[in-house]
Amino acid sequence: MIMKSVAIVLAAGQGKRMGMDCPKQYLLLNGKPVIYYSLKAFEESDIDEIILVVGEGEKEYCEQEIINRYQFKKVMQIVSGGSERYHSVYNGLQVVQNAEYVFIHDGARPFLSKQLIEDLFETVRETKACIAGMPVKDTIKLINQKKQVEKSLDRSKVWQIQTPQVFEYQLVKQAYDKLFEQKISDVTDDAMVVERMTGHAVTLVKASYKNIKITTPEDLEIGECFLANEKTKNDKFEELKRR
Repeated sequence: MIMKSVAIVLAAGQGKRMGMDCPKQYLLLNGKPVIYYSLKAFEESDIDEIILVVGEGEKEYCEQEIINRYQFKKVMQIVSGGSERYHSVYNGLQVVQNAEYVFIHDGARPFLSKQLIEDLFETVRETKACIAGMPVKDTIKLINQKKQVEKSLDRSKVWQIQTPQVFEYQLVKQAYDKLFEQKISDVTDDAMVVERMTGHAVTLVKASYKNIKITTPEDLEIGECFLANEKTKNDKFEELKRR
């Protein structure tokens, strides 16, 4: 049975922590916009369609400078986002048609791998809800308003959550419908919406520490290093093939 899958790529953020006038998803990373890399990953995957969610007034720019320029064929719709992330996700969910599964991904995470997409796809077919993440490497402490430590958490049970977050479409759409009906706003990711609104368990899928979100200028520098290392590996591989 053929199961249609759709990726909602979020690119409506302002990137205030980046400290630049240009939204972070349009900053250049090795000569290409940050958003280019996640769109390319989905373009080259088994995902059937991509819905790109952008900031108000950015549709024409994205169509001309991103979609047309880099010839992305799977981007079927470009929709405007909202004031908060969950508004943008909901706007994307509203235009999904006839899909079995939906991948929700932050466009500011450029190092999405083909393997991770495949692993998430395999897991969501079994569980209906899964998210990418990695175990934390540092000790995590809870603090009070005075910045005093209240508790040290068991690091073996704490993961840092990434995207994509992947769900059976009807499950996540139902969860977001309830969220807006009840006018709840204190949610930070899609898994939290599904957990609170439906009670459905969400399964973690191990991703990669390279699957970073470009949030600060330091992240941009790290991303450049990742790409430079990848180019070096590819160059060495090509050299070995020529021998």
